[in-house]
Formats: sequence, structure tokens, C-alpha cells
Amino acid sequence: MAEGDAFFERHEAPGGTLVALRGDWQVANAAALDRDLAALGRGATGAPLSFDLAGIDGLDTVGAFLLLRAAHALHASLENVPRHFGAVLEHVEKAAAASDFPERPHRHFHVAEWLDHLGEQVHRIVATAADLLAFFGRIITTFGRLIVHPSHIRGVALMSQLQHNGWAALPIVGMLNFLIGVVIAYQGSGQLAQFGAQILTVNLLGISILRELGGLITAIIVAGRSGSAFTAEIGAMRVNEEIDAMRVLGIDPVEVLVMPRLIGLMISLPLLTIFANFVGIAGGSMMLWLTLDISPPVFLDQLRSALYPLTFWLGVIKSPFFAFVIVMVGCHAGLAVERSAESVGQFTTMSVVRSIFLVIVIDALFSIIFAELNV
Repeated sequence: MAEGDAFFERHEAPGGTLVALRGDWQVANAAALDRDLAALGRGATGAPLSFDLAGIDGLDTVGAFLLLRAAHALHASLENVPRHFGAVLEHVEKAAAASDFPERPHRHFHVAEWLDHLGEQVHRIVATAADLLAFFGRIITTFGRLIVHPSHIRGVALMSQLQHNGWAALPIVGMLNFLIGVVIAYQGSGQLAQFGAQILTVNLLGISILRELGGLITAIIVAGRSGSAFTAEIGAMRVNEEIDAMRVLGIDPVEVLVMPRLIGLMISLPLLTIFANFVGIAGGSMMLWLTLDISPPVFLDQLRSALYPLTFWLGVIKSPFFAFVIVMVGCHAGLAVERSAESVGQFTTMSVVRSIFLVIVIDALFSIIFAELNV
């Protein structure tokens, strides 16, 4: 077998198998040699095997380790070792003796390992759910305390959260919901045109955006935009030991860090949802005007006949619940960050995924409740 500047040749003999080594067994050829030696091990027949080192031109510690590991795994002997390479082999053998020449890991599927991994994942999910439930209780307790003592609400922090999570989010929320309205109108009109019912695209657009997509898409955007920011900001404070300093000073981190974000987002997200609903319907109306020549007055008349008074509020009423979940998950992840920059990134990603998952779960629960109530 040959690969680059280092290779070996296998010769079968009556007394066993001889593997003649050639070339430079050095770090530059380590990847190829490791692969070829692994293939040699898979093709072993069980006959006595020996390595002939007479043809080696160069040998460093990496090449010596690969050779000795293969010899150990195949129970092979070393023959014709050049004197100037003997010291390298002896040094590597002594250094690797403590680890007993770890072999290349072999991945085998075992039911016990799979069940063990499954159990670990279930335990982790249950532990996370329990922690979130405990954190939910802390938030409710702190919120009740602020209702009794409203002077403890930090007005400057609250206004800052309204600015960052409300006003600053309008462009991205508006743009995405506008495009979603355009897509629904375009795709819906194409399907309904098969039945000559293009005008019902207005009904499809209004109901889908007002009841579901406006609030859901806005919550997902906010979870990715603001929820990740909550985790990163609080996580950075955790890494810098600012959270510990607050506790030493007798300051409740939940009251100072979580509550302004919670109150701010529970105010901002319903307003963003209302804005998203109007922008999404405007985008769909524009597309229908351009493609089906449905003018805005005709569009509004059809939309008014398709909706009933609660339709608008059914989408908005879910927004405070979405906001609560986004803040709870984001801040909980931030407070759980370990004291490393890598941990901040991991928990930020984790918080976004959990927030979006729980937002969709809550939206599905509301859909079931509304269906049972016939609204």
C-alpha cells in the first residue's frame, strides 16, 4: 500500500506475514499512514506478523507512535530496526506505556448504550423543565411583590427595554410580515383561481394573518432577536461575576434584570403583533391589487365580511403569553451560563431553540382552546 512519501509493502511467507516499511514515517504523512495501518489491521488473517524497518528513510515521534500502536494491536514484532531510530522508538514506547497504546476507537451500536443515551436526554429534559418551573415561580413571586410595591419598578430600565424590544424591532417585523402577506396572497390566489374563487383569497389572507401568522411570526422573530439578547447580556454579566456581586449586595437579580425585560416585552409584543397584522394585510392587499385587480375598497369590503369582531383579538391575546415564555427562557438560560465565553454561545443558541419551540406549543394549545370554544 502506497500513499505519498511513506508506505509499506505486505509479503506473505510460509512462516507468517512480513510488512516492509518504506519512506519517511513522519508527521507530514501521518493521516495517510494511520488510514493504511487501520486497513492493515482489518485485513489481518491471524498469522504471525512482523514489521521490517530496514527501508525507513525517516522516523519521528508521530510515525513511531503509529507504528508501535499498530504493532501492539496486531501483536507484531519489529525487525531490522536501524540503530539511529531505536532511541526514538524506545522513547515513544516509554511515553505511551501509561496509556497502553490506545487503539483507534471503534463505534459499535449497542442497545444498552442507546438506552443509556436516551435516559440521559430524558433526565436532562426533565431537569430543565423542573428548573424552568422553579424559575417561573420566582418570576410570579417577584411580579406579585412589584404589584404591592410599584415603586420598585425601575422606570429607566423599563423604557430602555421598550426601546430595544419594541421600537427598534419594527423594521424587521414589518418587512418579514409584509413579505409573508405577499406570499400568502400570491400562492392563495393561484390555488383558488382553479375554482374561480379568487376573491376568497382576501378571506384566506385576513384569517390566517390575524388569527395565526401575524402573532406567531412576530413572536418567533422576537425570540431570535430579543430572547438571544437576554441570554447573552445576562450571561456576560454571569461570566464577569456581576450577578454574584448583586447577590452579595442584597440585590435580587430577578427583580433588577428579569422584570424590566418581562414587563417591557409583554407591552411591546402585543403592539408589534398589531403592527405586523396591518403590515401583512397591506402586503397581501397590494399583491392582490397588482395580480387580480382587486382594489383596496373592494378588498376592505370583502375583508370586513370575512371577519367577525373577535378575529383581530384572537391573535393579539396570545402575544403576552409568548412574551412571558421568551423572557422566562432567555433569562433562565442567561442565569445558568457557566463562567466561560463558550458557555454564553451555547446557552444563547439553546434559549432561542427552546423559546421558539414553546411559542409554537402555546400557539397550538390556543388553537385547540379556540376550537373547543367555537371562536
